[in-house]
Amino acid sequence: MRKERALEIQERKRLLEATEFAYTWHAEQKRKQSEIPYVSHLLQVAGLVLEHGGSVDQAIAGLLHDSLEDAPDAQQREEREQTIAECFGEDVLDMVRDCTDTGPDESLEQKRPWAERKGDFVARLAHARQGSLLVVACDKRHNLQAIVGDVRSEGASVFERFTGRPGQQVWYFEAVFGVLRDSIPIRLSQELDALLEALKSQVADVDD
Repeated sequence: MRKERALEIQERKRLLEATEFAYTWHAEQKRKQSEIPYVSHLLQVAGLVLEHGGSVDQAIAGLLHDSLEDAPDAQQREEREQTIAECFGEDVLDMVRDCTDTGPDESLEQKRPWAERKGDFVARLAHARQGSLLVVACDKRHNLQAIVGDVRSEGASVFERFTGRPGQQVWYFEAVFGVLRDSIPIRLSQELDALLEALKSQVADVDD
């Protein structure tokens, strides 16, 4: 019992530490064209990971999944990688890397074209670690839920926030879900499918 309690306390400390890093690294960021703090997304992804049976390591990866691609430059990205490995272990760092669609020489403001990055990400995802797939699924689920909800409340102009055109967004989510579908909990898979169908319906009404 004491060992279990000690482990629980240690895991709680690790989650709190990861949350602190998430707040620090994304302190100035907002969700696309909104006043919503970006850290809201990270907290909800971590919550979804735990809700769907993920481990503390996976939840930490959920909190930090955008930390590398949102680094201001290559040096700070490398520093963040070192911090994640030292504080949370190589397994967490590997999961964060699997969630990242940019290379070491890219930064928040300087990235390759959208279609190239997303195509490479889908190809890499097919070979990603099993533990990473739940984190990616929870990230995409929250992103898609936000898009669908915003379009419902604000209209098709929401698609103007994104680099990828509406039809490209459908292709991307569909491709990612195709890789994930058989490796994630059934309920989560069903939620993703329902949101994707909603997105397709919305896109059908948009001149792409």
